[in-house]
Amino acid sequence: MERTEDGWRLVREESHEGATNMALDEVAAETAAAGGPRTLRVYRWEPSTLSLGYHQDPTSVDWEFCEREGISVTRRPTGGGGIYHDSWGDISYSIVAPADELPGNLMETYELLCEPIFDAFDRLGVEAGFATESKPVIHQPACYLRELNPAHDVVAGGRKLSGNAQYRRRDAIIQHGSITFDSLPERHLSAFANPETTPEEFAGRVTSLREHGVDDRERAVEALEEALRDWAGAEEGAWGDDELAAARERADRKFASEAWNRDGEDPLA
Repeated sequence: MERTEDGWRLVREESHEGATNMALDEVAAETAAAGGPRTLRVYRWEPSTLSLGYHQDPTSVDWEFCEREGISVTRRPTGGGGIYHDSWGDISYSIVAPADELPGNLMETYELLCEPIFDAFDRLGVEAGFATESKPVIHQPACYLRELNPAHDVVAGGRKLSGNAQYRRRDAIIQHGSITFDSLPERHLSAFANPETTPEEFAGRVTSLREHGVDDRERAVEALEEALRDWAGAEEGAWGDDELAAARERADRKFASEAWNRDGEDPLA
């Protein structure tokens, strides 16, 4: 990736609650669109979080289970189904840049922005690539159990390892993705109401880095961070105080709100 005049920053792995993670993506987009640094970030979900697709029916969630187990729920601005982001088993990332610096074609943008993700897998010795074989849906509300999409679903050994999604906001593009470090089928499925499948079927569709010999989570995170940094020629950076304040406010007013998570209505629109 060509280095821009304003440069790229890499925000190394940090832990936030789900609402704050989604708010930080939007704040990073506003920063990039205003001429500030482009952002690469790696992050954890603390506590574990079920992120819903933008159009997902809230009745597909087992709200009582999530509350009982301390799993937060937030809605993503991107489409697709829900993803259970375990605070240990999930590694997430975002890439944020002005729209005019990236290809206008969606497929080309996915190919470009997934280059460092594939590089990270190479560094870990995991053979992975975009899905080439179509597989039928197992449980539509669950992102990892939908029909495999060759545009953004990454597989290893024929099973899904990573999902990625994009959206545009104020002249910026955000791509965020989830990489499964350790798959927890029963817990993942339990976050959904009446899942139409079993943990065994889930395991047959979804794989993890640990299944491919990567047992050290810290090593996996470092490989992803280094791949992102090298791809963009980024410098290690941090959020500005104004960005953190804006993200906290947006998390409270939007991504943690009942209107957004239960009804899909943006209270800031």
